[in-house]
Amino acid sequence: MPDQSMKPTPRPGVMDIAAYVPGKDHVEGVAKVYKLSSNETPLGPSPKAIEAMRNLAETLALYPDGQATQLREAIAAKYGLNTKNIICGNGSDELLGLLAHVYLGEGDEAIITEHGFLVYKIQIMANGATPVTVKEKDATVDVDAILAAVTDKTRIVFVANPGNPTGTYVPFSEIRRLHAGLPKNVILVLDAAYAEYVRRNDYEAGLELVAENANVVMTRTFSKIYGLAALRVGWLYGPLEIVGAMDRVRGPFNLNAPAIAAATAAIKDDGFTQHAAAFNAEWIETLTRELTALGLTVTPSVTNFILIHFPDEDGLRAPDADRFLSSRGYVLRAVAGYGFPNALRMSVGTDEANRGVIAALKDFMANKAKTDAA
Repeated sequence: MPDQSMKPTPRPGVMDIAAYVPGKDHVEGVAKVYKLSSNETPLGPSPKAIEAMRNLAETLALYPDGQATQLREAIAAKYGLNTKNIICGNGSDELLGLLAHVYLGEGDEAIITEHGFLVYKIQIMANGATPVTVKEKDATVDVDAILAAVTDKTRIVFVANPGNPTGTYVPFSEIRRLHAGLPKNVILVLDAAYAEYVRRNDYEAGLELVAENANVVMTRTFSKIYGLAALRVGWLYGPLEIVGAMDRVRGPFNLNAPAIAAATAAIKDDGFTQHAAAFNAEWIETLTRELTALGLTVTPSVTNFILIHFPDEDGLRAPDADRFLSSRGYVLRAVAGYGFPNALRMSVGTDEANRGVIAALKDFMANKAKTDAA
């Protein structure tokens, strides 16, 4: 008779991981909701990407190309890269997980920054390694703090550049300084999910640094400016040895055929992405100016979102603003889990949504002023 008290148990450490919680997408009792919590583009995907996906409707019974050759060739052509140095995945999240799976284990350490993407910590812990969190400076990655945290157990350093949820970036001269200070056996991961939005002369996503070194990789995504979040497409550019090691443990058909076709068409449509970047830049400037005029603090952003900081006063804190905005159908992202308990992250939305948030926050601040006066 089997022992009924026995049951499957996860390996040590798994249940210590805090599950990732995505931004909310609805509000009970509110008919029209503007979802501004997940950094999705308000412009949707390129019409050419939609057409490419529709053209596959009659071939869904066939397995996709397990190497995503068409997409890798399109990426390589756009950036002047060697196709063999590119690996595609089910979002850049999968690629970050593969890196951790291949290069981390019990007794290893990986460095992350205090406001970095939560998936880094999840993948580190999922593979039995220890996350080492270092402080940022003014909501920006601090190169000196990272270098000071390196030990002989360090195997990976994860850097989101630009950062999420901060929207800040590190000049590439600092990234080069960071790399120069790392041991050769430590992998520097440059997560450039928002690179297409950046308009700064001192920013680089990391292509040259990868090409010049054996311990640097760069990840990118099609979920942001390309508007293909539903299809989950990401890519990594790295040294042949690292890409080859990841390829050995990658699922054989980790990217579906519609995703490959749509992403291939999207990356070729430069006119669409240029329009998306220009639309975003205009609204980032407007939102920052208008919300600052209301007495709110906005962290300068080079991405498609802003981090809004609220006064530390009763009735004016971020949770209060979140409830007020939600009641009007504007869903922003609470970021207490990222170390900002008194801030909300707002993705750039449609013209209507952006104007609506500005008006709602104006009412929110005014209502508190009236309450104080009474």
